[in-house]
Amino acid sequence: MATQSPFSFLEDVFQQLTTTLQPPAWAVQEAQRRIVLLLNHVLMQEPEATERLVRQKGRVVLFHWRNVHFKLLLTPAGLLDLADAEAPSDLTLSVTEESPVALVQSALSGVKPAVRIEGDVQLAAEVNWLVDHVRWDIEEDLARIVGDAPAHALGQAARRMAEAVRQFLTRASGTGRAA
Repeated sequence: MATQSPFSFLEDVFQQLTTTLQPPAWAVQEAQRRIVLLLNHVLMQEPEATERLVRQKGRVVLFHWRNVHFKLLLTPAGLLDLADAEAPSDLTLSVTEESPVALVQSALSGVKPAVRIEGDVQLAAEVNWLVDHVRWDIEEDLARIVGDAPAHALGQAARRMAEAVRQFLTRASGTGRAA
């Protein structure tokens, strides 16, 4: 008898919510603007990342997962902007994993999700370099607000919590059981 994932209920709930509750277009666009601001903040902390993106200025990258589409324009400053919906994309990156639970599990374990890539090979290589080398130092940003010691303590607590969630997901999915 096949065993069902303990997270299948969550996946079913997520599926029903995403098919019945669609946010208004203005909310989607505002969320995308905030994501672009965050991505640009992270990119500005890595000069080599912006240098690489300057070489790709004017190109459009389409990110796709389930019913979520996100088009980004690479600017002459080596940053990102929302692209027009009608703009043709030079590169399409489609996450092939449909399950949000599986995506969270792979993210927590440090594994990149499977992505179908269509389009410009050089642009894809630059995006891959960004994914491999650019990281957001949340602790450093938090230290500017609350100071070094509290930011470090919060960072340690978050890392311990992420590790506990990772261990729980591993045990719950059956991949960490002893024989």
